[in-house]
Amino acid sequence: MNQELIHVYLMPGMAANPSIFENIKLPEERFKIHLLEWVIPSKKETLSAYAKRMTKHIEHENIVLLGVSFGGILVQEMSKHIKLRKLIVVSSVKTMHELPKRMRIAKYTKAYKILPTSLASNIDTLAKYSFGKNITKRIALYKKYMSVYDKVYLDWAIEQVVCWQQDKPIPEAIHIHGEKDIVFPHKYVSDCITVKGGTHIMIINKYRWFNRNLPELILQ
Repeated sequence: MNQELIHVYLMPGMAANPSIFENIKLPEERFKIHLLEWVIPSKKETLSAYAKRMTKHIEHENIVLLGVSFGGILVQEMSKHIKLRKLIVVSSVKTMHELPKRMRIAKYTKAYKILPTSLASNIDTLAKYSFGKNITKRIALYKKYMSVYDKVYLDWAIEQVVCWQQDKPIPEAIHIHGEKDIVFPHKYVSDCITVKGGTHIMIINKYRWFNRNLPELILQ
């Protein structure tokens, strides 16, 4: 008797394209991977409304929904509109209380509104502005995996992260987090599966961990 095929939908992080999942491989006789992509929001669109709109790209029932970074926040919002088999959050946060201090300060000072997101059209300039001069490898990563440079999207996305109003975690969410994540530091995060040596981009450079562990996490 054939087993039910489990559909796994993957949502990339802020401004990233689905190629961040290029090395994620699950047993094909049991799982079918589907890649989601960012669409441009309207300027005043709420995260909840955007999440509901994104559920229209889900073509199956009882799915697994996995999101990375801001994509992890989005899939939690999407889970409020559709029934899931499993909700998996990677390199992200489960509530506004897990946001790092600098982001919580930015929320109240409105500092996020003055970030130079218009620089995103020039990835070299943006990367140097953000990380300094010695970042050749990081720029190469950005050019490969980042593809959404629209200013409306970036302004909207940054505001949604900083101003996210989730007060309590979704009980069924499985949270996977790297111990060396500098975007969402591990010290602010609770109740997670910790990946030793994992950074914010561990979906890319620790894909073997995910390929080894995701099937069991999904089926348990």
